[in-house]
Amino acid sequence: MLIAKNIEFSYQKDQKFNIPDLTLKEGEQLLILGQSGSGKTTILNILGGLLKPHQGEVFINGTSLYGLSGAALDKFRGNNIGIIFQKPHILAPLTVEENLKLANFFSGKDGRKNENLLSDLGILHKRKAKVNTLSEGEAQRVSIARALANSPKVILADEPTASLDDVNAANVVKLLKEQAEKFNAVLIIVTHDQRVKDHIANQITIGGEA
Repeated sequence: MLIAKNIEFSYQKDQKFNIPDLTLKEGEQLLILGQSGSGKTTILNILGGLLKPHQGEVFINGTSLYGLSGAALDKFRGNNIGIIFQKPHILAPLTVEENLKLANFFSGKDGRKNENLLSDLGILHKRKAKVNTLSEGEAQRVSIARALANSPKVILADEPTASLDDVNAANVVKLLKEQAEKFNAVLIIVTHDQRVKDHIANQITIGGEA
């Protein structure tokens, strides 16, 4: 489902990232551990089609991600990749429901699964609430719901537990795993949070300068 090989990237000539080759099948999960500045978010952005590598290829379901460009890349990403950013990328003036419908609109999906998704995440009762009225935990669940709104084949999560206490951190990882299993999707979590290690067996640790 996801293959990344021979990836090279650097922001400066003398500042290269150590980006391992990856091969993950449908439903497989991977935890990428590393300290701040190790390149975790850079890897996630490359795998998510947000940052083109200087060299190498990323394939998702047989499609070369960076063989696409412009609108074609945007549409493919919207249909196949769900990204949960460290800080929720949801629109505060809109309701929970409207945020999901916006994600559906850009990918051409009908949104029929939105209510089930919100129910699974325990926030169906908040579907008419404005995002700026939600708690931090609720907003994070909306961010997860929006990332999953189009039934992605690949789910990428950037530091999803960084600002959470132990109980909520465990709950968020559990939710991500459950939803990935439901969609039979690849799940990749990048984090420096050692608490996540106990939840995902398949792990790699990266280092080096950022």
